[in-house]
Amino acid sequence: MNTKQNKTNTIQERRAIKVRRFYFSSVLTLNLCGALCIPALAAGTDPLAIVNNLSDFFFSCIKAIGVIVLGWGIVQVGMSMQSHDASQRTQGFLCLFGGLLIAFAKEILAAIGVV
Repeated sequence: MNTKQNKTNTIQERRAIKVRRFYFSSVLTLNLCGALCIPALAAGTDPLAIVNNLSDFFFSCIKAIGVIVLGWGIVQVGMSMQSHDASQRTQGFLCLFGGLLIAFAKEILAAIGVV
């Protein structure tokens, strides 16, 4: 016959098991943190170069939006010429000049001396 032995752990044995589990889990966590950390390699050049690159990226995105608005303004002016609608023509020219301002925002700010 197969008889099961009932193992009853005392309070001290249970505490010892919990302490051992906590110790091994903390050691494993610290080893993983040490093994998986990746050093941050900073560039040895000017730190403002990163900011300038980000600024160039934003201005190129703004320029793309300006070209889209400029194209829409040209379409509106063309449609207003065809339909002889003065209010649409005004909106088209406003959109056209607004697109020009947006597309050349960086050059305008550089000419003023802001950027």
